[in-house]
Amino acid sequence: MAERSTTVAISGGGPAGILLGLLLARQGVKVVVLEQHADFLRDFRGDTVHPMTQQVLADLGLLDEFDAIVRGRMTAIEFATTDGVLVRQDLASVAPRSARFTDIALAPQWDLLDLLVRKAQEYPTFTLELEARTTGVLRTARGHVRGLRYRQGGVERAIEAVVTVAADGRRSVLRPEMGTDLIELGSPIDVLWFRIDRAEGEPAELRGVIGRGGAVVAINRRDYWQVAFLVAKGTDAAIRAAGLPAFRDRVAGIAPWMQDRLEQVVDWDDVKLLSVGIERLRRWSAPGILAIGDAAHTMSPLGGIGINLAVADAVAAANLVGPHLLRAQADPGRHRRVFNPAILDRVQRRRQAATVLTQRIQVLGQDRVLAVVRAKPGTTLLPPAPVLAVLRGPVARLLPRVFGFGIRPERVER
Repeated sequence: MAERSTTVAISGGGPAGILLGLLLARQGVKVVVLEQHADFLRDFRGDTVHPMTQQVLADLGLLDEFDAIVRGRMTAIEFATTDGVLVRQDLASVAPRSARFTDIALAPQWDLLDLLVRKAQEYPTFTLELEARTTGVLRTARGHVRGLRYRQGGVERAIEAVVTVAADGRRSVLRPEMGTDLIELGSPIDVLWFRIDRAEGEPAELRGVIGRGGAVVAINRRDYWQVAFLVAKGTDAAIRAAGLPAFRDRVAGIAPWMQDRLEQVVDWDDVKLLSVGIERLRRWSAPGILAIGDAAHTMSPLGGIGINLAVADAVAAANLVGPHLLRAQADPGRHRRVFNPAILDRVQRRRQAATVLTQRIQVLGQDRVLAVVRAKPGTTLLPPAPVLAVLRGPVARLLPRVFGFGIRPERVER
């Protein structure tokens, strides 16, 4: 027997889960969000808040508070190698006419989540449970999902819900409960994460370059750089076996500006592996349950688009499903009935095309990054002139448009 009940139970306190909880509570829907950690401090969170997501924050009246947590802004997207620039394009020049924002804001995801939670807690129908680890689902006699099982404070608990949402990321424990298979596109790269001090006066924007042996992306965290070192998939063990001095030299060969600080990486415990994968569920919903964000479609870190697609999923779900949930909430028999599965299906129908196209572009981009990383000594890292002309022409306009503004941006309707 469930200890408590709600209208919507959300597993996962990332951007998708928290924002969906906020948007539904704003409509008057009762929501409980379960987050397994005690806070939102995670090194591997994406910090790039693209124009389409800034518009959502504007729709919610959160711009002033958001501006206070921004640590830098990017007005252009650039893909560069140690031999020269591949692509560089000002975002304003490819912005849709309707775009209010034309830069990418760099804001720590934990600060953004805190901001969204503060806003959500203004609504009495929103509840956030921290240190609540989802362990499974509740089911009806017919096998339909009707809530969540979770562990909190050493106690097994349960919450009954009209609709359950899987927003618990790429390692979602609820994916197997969806009863569908996973489409895996693979990835030829992995990421090694570490941090170094950030000196006063250094650029505020994200810094990145591709070279032989890896690619470096440095994210501004105010007093330090969170560094992502992209390498060929499956090479982590060999890199570690070669030793830390060789690793530092490898990084410095691509990003010499950080050479004087790489001694701060004192042992391999300072270097964390993030295994990259691109995949998506064939179906994002089943009777009583909906998956959004990385739980529905795991993205590559390429282009920093993951958080922004998760936000778009949450907005679409709130717009399409929220009013029906509010009506269901008024039904005394709501927990005995199965919420119309066709309504949950609408989220995938709206968001799938944009997701699939973005993933395909990421796959092509990763292949290009890997080709540069594996280039033989003595060869140029820039492609032949005709290919470079295409990259600096149509591609230079397409990539910033896709990654910055989204293929199908969403707006808050209610």
